[in-house]
Amino acid sequence: MHLDITQPHLLEDYLKSKNWLNPQEQVLILEKPGEGNMNCTLRVRTHDRTLIVKQSRPYVEKYPQIAAPANRAIMEGRFYEKIQPFASINELMPQLIGMDTQMNIIVLEDLGTAADYTFLYQPGQGLTPADTEALAHYLSMLHRLTWQETIDGDFANREMRALNHEHIFKFPLMETNGFDLDTVSNGLQMISMGYKVDTKLKQKVHELGMVYLSDGRCLVHGDFYPGSWLKTANGVKIIDPEFCFYGCPEFDLGVMIAHLMMAKQTEDTIRRVYQAYGEVKNPQLVDQFTGVEIMRRLIGLAQLPLSLSLLDKEELLETAYDLLVNS
Repeated sequence: MHLDITQPHLLEDYLKSKNWLNPQEQVLILEKPGEGNMNCTLRVRTHDRTLIVKQSRPYVEKYPQIAAPANRAIMEGRFYEKIQPFASINELMPQLIGMDTQMNIIVLEDLGTAADYTFLYQPGQGLTPADTEALAHYLSMLHRLTWQETIDGDFANREMRALNHEHIFKFPLMETNGFDLDTVSNGLQMISMGYKVDTKLKQKVHELGMVYLSDGRCLVHGDFYPGSWLKTANGVKIIDPEFCFYGCPEFDLGVMIAHLMMAKQTEDTIRRVYQAYGEVKNPQLVDQFTGVEIMRRLIGLAQLPLSLSLLDKEELLETAYDLLVNS
């Protein structure tokens, strides 16, 4: 089965063969629920309901020239299975309806008309106290309730981690990576070179990358940023845990703080995150992951729709450097 938005009848037959649609249900229309990058994701509309069907392929959907692990949708499905017993986590995510490991397809509850939180990157946009606490509480519960005495090898997710490792810890500091940052912000390429030739920084980032690749004892979301947060009629929801793995919880928290900083959220908002999250075992490690995520997003390939001036970016890079080298 190959998902194709132009073939609703083919998908209808497939869903019925898996008993994910009732025999009398008809697929009325297929549509894209949003601008996803990694996978082919479709909203299925019938007379009675809507469903989300997602298929992962051996490449990034938006950039077919970039190879990616084909089973990442299945890893996402297993994440939903893992959190099923924990209502405090489960209620903030879509429900898993079905999973086909052969075709790398999962079927999910449709959370309805929703927008992700990338609007936070625009001027004057703020995360409400309620949403801030909900997001931090989600992370806290995820990290605490899934903690295990032994490492869970079923969630090693090594191929996806290797892909992420390349883009977070290696590509941004490569002196010649083929990406001209002046096409993003004129003058950014020259600023970036000061970091790309800094051997002390590169050693710190290398060491941090080894921490990221090491196995840990709690389940982490793996991509906890505004693009994975949805604003729905029923409050904030979290999606896209395909980068999940059993690792160190400081990674999730560091990524979240980095994006709040890049979105120019207030210090009070960041304090509220820490208050709602609770005890942090290694604050220094959170700072380091915050720093590397800022650098990754400002001088790496995974650019964001930021409304930052060149001076803003320069100041954030200086802060990131301090978090990485001097924390």
